[in-house]
Amino acid sequence: MNDIALCCIGSHSALDVAAGARAQGLQNLIITARGREKTYAQYFRRVAESPARGCVDEVIELDDFTEIVEPRVQEMLLARNAIFVPNRSFEVYLRRRYTYDEIERLMRVPFFGNRRLLRAEERDEGENQYALLRRAKIAHPRQFSSPEEIDRLVMVKASHARITFERAFFLCSSPQEYRATAARLIEEGSLSEESLASAVMEEYLLGPSINLNFFYSPMLRELELLGTDTRRQTNLEGFRNVPPSAYEAVRRIPMSLEEAGHIAATMTESMLEAAFAMGEAFVAAASEAMPPGVIGPFALQCAIVAGPPKALVCYDVSLRVPGSPGTRFTPYSSYRWGRDVSVGERIAMEVVMARDAESLGVVLT
Repeated sequence: MNDIALCCIGSHSALDVAAGARAQGLQNLIITARGREKTYAQYFRRVAESPARGCVDEVIELDDFTEIVEPRVQEMLLARNAIFVPNRSFEVYLRRRYTYDEIERLMRVPFFGNRRLLRAEERDEGENQYALLRRAKIAHPRQFSSPEEIDRLVMVKASHARITFERAFFLCSSPQEYRATAARLIEEGSLSEESLASAVMEEYLLGPSINLNFFYSPMLRELELLGTDTRRQTNLEGFRNVPPSAYEAVRRIPMSLEEAGHIAATMTESMLEAAFAMGEAFVAAASEAMPPGVIGPFALQCAIVAGPPKALVCYDVSLRVPGSPGTRFTPYSSYRWGRDVSVGERIAMEVVMARDAESLGVVLT
């Protein structure tokens, strides 16, 4: 199967996957929605003529991302020997119309990674990320089952009322503040009673955030730290830059955590063993809970809380290709491979290793 094509939804991290496939001699295929195709079909389309440029080999344009599960599209992907690399956009767009059971059944193309593990990102799933963190004995923020229990600064994690793939998170430090803020956000239309009922309330961690972007290789049976980064989010980024004298002017503006990008961020070497211990524990827990467990990229999103000693506390988990293509610009992949390796290229490297060893079944589900 030398004509394998890595395939993903045209959003989130698709260019990283496409460039990684190209670097390892594989084809790539991007699925776009009409009106969002220029990035892939024009600006970064691969051009063979001199000078060679771009990275996207082929684009399939759909009216809507959810059409990817239709038989005609699945047949096109199977005919191209596509291996699907799921990203967060895939989950978000498909979940508007389908359950995870339906997605797993209708997506006939093989996935790089464990397709059954994707659902664990959702907070309303039974065997979700919190269950996996508990199973792995990884430190995570204290959760509150009722607003009446709130006795410290808490983040309430709820879905946006109108735009379900966005967040309507808010902070509060008492039951009274919870009720007042929730009522205001419902009145403004950012929250609904339904999204509030399914929200998670957890202690707000005071410390810098760091995303530990790992890669578990079934071919090498090793865990790698590919890179570390932190998020830029609207309008949270703006709040951080507000001078104290202007706090009152923005006090009633609801906080938004919509992704705007990422920043490469390193961590002290003294924390690397703790980071790897968390990653190894998570891999072991996922293997027990949802065999075959983790295959390829995943991220533990942590806060570094004050000590002494300072420690990593995980507040979120990503169980697919991360959203930041900038992790390669932290030094960890070059410490391991002697050069910078992006997440997309590391996926392609694993596929090539499995193909050459006639063991694709080890990395695909």
